[in-house]
Amino acid sequence: MILINPEKVPKHIAIIMDGNGRWAQKHALGRISGHRKGAEAVRRTVKACRELAIDCLTLYAFSSENWLRPDQEVRALMGLLKNFLKSEIPLLGETGISLRVIGEVSRLDKSLRTLLDQAVEATSMNREMILVLALSYGSRDEILEAVKKLSLKVRQEGLRPEEITKEIFEDNLYTAGLPEPDLIIRTSGEYRLSNFLLWQCAYSELYFTDVLWPDFSREDLLEAIADFQKRQRRFGLVNGQEMRD
Repeated sequence: MILINPEKVPKHIAIIMDGNGRWAQKHALGRISGHRKGAEAVRRTVKACRELAIDCLTLYAFSSENWLRPDQEVRALMGLLKNFLKSEIPLLGETGISLRVIGEVSRLDKSLRTLLDQAVEATSMNREMILVLALSYGSRDEILEAVKKLSLKVRQEGLRPEEITKEIFEDNLYTAGLPEPDLIIRTSGEYRLSNFLLWQCAYSELYFTDVLWPDFSREDLLEAIADFQKRQRRFGLVNGQEMRD
């Protein structure tokens, strides 16, 4: 049995959900079957995070690079997302979860954007947990877009470059208003961030597991949180003083 301190759970967990394709291959199934099984893991994880009183959960659902996958697989992924939204919106409302979407959503088809807008609006007053879906998301694109926005403000609104602070920069990211992730989990045994929350993860704790995403369970989540609770987070400080190398 995995024991965690409920008073020291991370406020924001972000997950790179990797391994659907390898799960399907392992079970001699098509990749789409792996994505369907991965959707079940999403439901389990959202439910577990809500029960653990996690304030914010971000799921890397579809990267900007995923558009390069075969059309059939992309269509299947979008169909699964539509089904998830249709089935889960009532549950999000019942459990007090608000939905937010980050990424280049303009690339999604109109019907999906409409569903997302409806889900965000329907859950906007919920306050128990924030569920963030990173869709058509790439961190480098996010940072570049923030630079473009600030450049326009410098040129058109008289913002002086020396006035641009970290806080102002963050206000121009997709994640404006969200807390930085305390814990980033990646499944499937890969040890990289894959263009995910590169600015926001500056002081995040990273946790890698060999478990394939469709097999990711509540116990696996608890194991990641238990590991997080063993770590000492210094945020660049040593004994209260700024670290200098």
